[in-house]
Amino acid sequence: WFRLNCATRRLSELGATAGLRALGAGKSEEILQAVRDLLREKSSFKNQPDWVTVLDGTQEGAYEWVTINYLLGNLGKTYADTVGVVDLGGGSVQMAYAIPEKDAEKAPKPADGEESYVKKLFLKGTTYHLYVHSYLRYGLLAARAEILKAGNANGYSNCVLAGHQGQYKYGGNTFEASAAPSGSSFSECRADVVKALKVDEACTHMKCSFGGIWNGGGGAGQKNLFVASFFFDRAAEAGFINSNAAVAKVKPSDFEEAAKRACKLNVNDAQSSYPGVQKDNVPYICMDLVYQYTLLVDGFGVDPQQEMTLVKKVPYSDAFVEAAWPLGSAIEVASSS
Repeated sequence: WFRLNCATRRLSELGATAGLRALGAGKSEEILQAVRDLLREKSSFKNQPDWVTVLDGTQEGAYEWVTINYLLGNLGKTYADTVGVVDLGGGSVQMAYAIPEKDAEKAPKPADGEESYVKKLFLKGTTYHLYVHSYLRYGLLAARAEILKAGNANGYSNCVLAGHQGQYKYGGNTFEASAAPSGSSFSECRADVVKALKVDEACTHMKCSFGGIWNGGGGAGQKNLFVASFFFDRAAEAGFINSNAAVAKVKPSDFEEAAKRACKLNVNDAQSSYPGVQKDNVPYICMDLVYQYTLLVDGFGVDPQQEMTLVKKVPYSDAFVEAAWPLGSAIEVASSS
């Protein structure tokens, strides 16, 4: 939930992400205050109450975009020379990429309660208009709950591996998560995921991703995609990338093929086939892979054969640096000061 930015012994920012946003204002503020009290009483870092906050989804997505493009040496170049980023966390998923100013000016106004679709950044002497949107409840762990709700009409899920009987808990709620009598099914699970994503929801903009959300219009800034976090983890666990690699080239169809293999297994066989998957996650390996494929292809409109870069760490100078948002936050602060 929290990540820390620090310089010398000064606490720059401690930010919570979607896991805390999903709890609501009252519960999240209790947790934030407990963290502030702990830092004040136990930490040697300098701190102020407003340095411990919940990031909104736009900040989280924008900072991740800044991090990756900084490490790749793209900042200061034209928007077309930057890469787009999809960051799949546990509670939310973010899409962020640079768009031309003329497209930014035509961006639709967000619905009430939604964050602006475009964030203006000035980095390394260059102004970027960043399309960024955070989809709360569509991170990998939160999406399981949405998929179970969408496909549980018969009291079981088409996405849960054969042999599993139980419940799934997320965000203080409990969902029935027992396997269908015939076990999991790639095609039926995919139909449940499409329903959960609300792919067919009315689009009042020029073009939407899913749930009626404007997709930014596409273009050169989205052409080269870097996908991070749970995308990397599940690909490594499913065995189609090297778990020790920092980056890997894949296509959405790789997730589809891995999902089809996983959905044929029962829980015991899956435990043997995927030794790197934590026991609690094994029943959901079919669901997770189907979701990742469907999110990319049906949700974000990525061609199944488009090459993408899975990224955990980015090579920078003589080291590998984690592809995570805190560095982007620090860079934006430095650029604006």
